[in-house]
Amino acid sequence: MTRKPKPPSPGSAADIESMIRVDHAGEYGAVRIYEGQLAVLRRRRGTERSVETIQHMAEQEQRHLKAFDHLINERKVRPTALEPVWRIAGFALGAATAALGEKAAFACTAAVEEVIDEHYAAQIAALEDGKDPVLKSAVEDFRADEAVHRDTALREGAEQAPGYKLLSETIKAGCRIAIKLSERI
Repeated sequence: MTRKPKPPSPGSAADIESMIRVDHAGEYGAVRIYEGQLAVLRRRRGTERSVETIQHMAEQEQRHLKAFDHLINERKVRPTALEPVWRIAGFALGAATAALGEKAAFACTAAVEEVIDEHYAAQIAALEDGKDPVLKSAVEDFRADEAVHRDTALREGAEQAPGYKLLSETIKAGCRIAIKLSERI
């Protein structure tokens, strides 16, 4: 009979590596989503305000990614092997939602950020033991930015997107699957 390996305990080195790996993947995916949205919206008339808003959020995501790039390299954490998938999937999700219109692009942002907020909250709770104050501080900082992104997207009319509920729930389910996969692969 084969025994399953015991999962890492919260705060263990393997658990911390998994957190860094998945957060790096998530920030990379967010950057790609915004790149896809901007590629479409910059070509449309009358979207200048949305482009400016999305560009600002993209710059913050780029800062988050840079911080996780640093942690990946400094701590010699293996990045997710799924990066090529997230490169294509993130850009495609951003471009597809932007092709549906500005409100759909913001619906995408609201859905993604809602899941990331939950994800980061769970990580912060797991890091309460004080074993990795650097990671905990970064996650707390970035979680605050993600909440602002979600709130901005809602203010910009995310819930007015055609098929909002279905679009939002589908994107949230995809994000949750991506998180689970990136933690391990």
